[in-house]
Amino acid sequence: MSVYDIGRVCVKTMGREAGNYCVVVDIIDKNYIIIDGLKIRRRRVNYKHIEPLPELVEIKKGAKHEDVEAAIKKAKLDKKMKEIVQIPK
Repeated sequence: MSVYDIGRVCVKTMGREAGNYCVVVDIIDKNYIIIDGLKIRRRRVNYKHIEPLPELVEIKKGAKHEDVEAAIKKAKLDKKMKEIVQIPK
């Protein structure tokens, strides 16, 4: 069991999408995972560039974008996922 399980809600801390919430969709290897979200495009990121949160959503490994959106709405996290977190520099 890893901190970055499939369905884990995270905050992106680096890059142009920093401060946006995302969901772990797949684990590639020990350094990279695939994320997706309401305000984030599906992409491969280094695990060092995201911060895990305690929330989980129910999705399967490699879920489509529509399935991720539905799981976020089912978990009632859609309002939170549209917000932007201020990342301290």
